[in-house]
Amino acid sequence: GQVAGAGPGVAAGAAAGEVTPTGRTTTVQVEAVGMRFEPSTVEVPLGDRLVVELTNTDETNVHDLQLLGERTPRLAAGESASVDVGVVTGPTQGWCTIVGHRQMGMVLDVAVAGGDGVDAAGTADGTDGAAPDGGHAAHGSDAAGGTPGAGTAYPAPATPAIDPDARVEEVVDPVLPPMPQERVHRLTLTAEEVELEVAPGITQTRWTFDGQVPGPTLRGRVGDVFEITLVNDGTMGHSIDFHAGALAPDRPMRTIAPGESLEYRFTAERAGIWMYHCSTMPMSAHIAAGMHGAVVIEPEEGLPEVDREYVLVQSEVYLEPGSGVGGDAAEGGPAEVDMDAIAAERPAFVTFNGIANQYGTAGKMLEARVGERVRIWVLDAGPNRPTSFHVVGGQFDRTYLEGAWRLGDDDGPAEGAGAQALGLQAAQGGFVELAFPEAGHYPLVSHIMVDAERGAHGYVRVTD
Repeated sequence: GQVAGAGPGVAAGAAAGEVTPTGRTTTVQVEAVGMRFEPSTVEVPLGDRLVVELTNTDETNVHDLQLLGERTPRLAAGESASVDVGVVTGPTQGWCTIVGHRQMGMVLDVAVAGGDGVDAAGTADGTDGAAPDGGHAAHGSDAAGGTPGAGTAYPAPATPAIDPDARVEEVVDPVLPPMPQERVHRLTLTAEEVELEVAPGITQTRWTFDGQVPGPTLRGRVGDVFEITLVNDGTMGHSIDFHAGALAPDRPMRTIAPGESLEYRFTAERAGIWMYHCSTMPMSAHIAAGMHGAVVIEPEEGLPEVDREYVLVQSEVYLEPGSGVGGDAAEGGPAEVDMDAIAAERPAFVTFNGIANQYGTAGKMLEARVGERVRIWVLDAGPNRPTSFHVVGGQFDRTYLEGAWRLGDDDGPAEGAGAQALGLQAAQGGFVELAFPEAGHYPLVSHIMVDAERGAHGYVRVTD
């Protein structure tokens, strides 16, 4: 296999000067199986040089191994590689660097023969559990998805400051696509990982359907058939789950490896705005990284006509520590999704349609005219935060939540009654309708105000 790592005589660990190399090499075989290394602990005589030969026996997921700053390539199913970490001077821990895999248990403990296993610092190099190359430290056993061994996790980031003069390079069109005429919808969705803006001037490596966040909005009627081909053009396993269909998940929602594809067929039997998303574990990471979208299904007889229809998908962005304007993490390169921040439920941004602040001064506002009836579909893709959708200065006279009218109905708006917000938990959706009484700029926000301040806000510009 391919060899990466330190050469002979390179001492691993802080106590290198205190350990006499034995001149021997310990070579161990380790397999990546599901979300585990087998064996999960290897024992090495103090002073021996350690070489780990890793084979990925997982049929769907890509894995690697980082140990003391050395790393194998990412390995597809059946591939092998070796990592040479030099002379072992104390207990330590390695892990798979694919986002979320470490938190799900993909850690490899290196124990020194006659020693006590992984030390309380998490590594033997005096870095208090931080990876030598700036990677994340291990979660403690009481953390969400915790792994064996201790370590100090990076703090979840606060919302980075945004340059007030920065503008979104490419605003996501919020207009709901027109209703297709066909009743069988055939399309291909490609899973790919691309660098995209998540706020004006701030980028992140996003995991996407068709290179966009959210993925394409699909639209149909009750009774329509959707035939979806998912192609994995990414660097890790991905999948897809359509809430708009009801079927056994075993085959259509399975994770496929890079280069593979699958067919997913369902019939839309119930109306509403439905979420679709990658369901590969850890699901929180794949959704937060951008792999989500909306399917709008209308009753077979249709919904009442309106003058304008928009769709807003709320979701959260979790940046690596040190990320800021320009999108670079502290160790360089575009920011990745951060599992520590997801576990702490501290998003850097909360967005409408994938980019914070894009429907305001930093981008393009939604448009309407006085007296027009406007329908705004809202889906909360999460993965964690609810929303309380509100239009400042507006009052809703028809609302629709999870496939049912809550205010007003097909015959018209409610008389003498109104609503001020549409409350949604993660994976719920609906729409609101209103007519604007006069020209002006009407903010649209999540009235969970900390999330509005994190970017879940925009404007409707109303003209005469």
